[in-house]
Amino acid sequence: MSDKTISYDIFPDGLGFYANCDGHHVGQITFVRVGIDKMIIDHTDVSDEFRHKHVGLSLVRCAANLARNQRRKIITMCPFASAMFSRYPEFDDVRFLNAR
Repeated sequence: MSDKTISYDIFPDGLGFYANCDGHHVGQITFVRVGIDKMIIDHTDVSDEFRHKHVGLSLVRCAANLARNQRRKIITMCPFASAMFSRYPEFDDVRFLNAR
């Protein structure tokens, strides 16, 4: 598995990212935009084979980078994304109501 390359692609509607490996979706993160300056991450899912390989964290990073580019703050309703936001200070700049 370590030699497999994972790519991250935004959904056609711009409301999430897929993690892809060998032409198959192995994970995804979804979010909704709220107003002009916020987004809510509502779901993250990674197939069992790719859990504990940082795929979920990379999906959260994709959403965070998009939020930075769009000057949005993120509200995490997804338990996994909430855990990543609590664990990694790299997300502090995009956290809505920046409180740890």
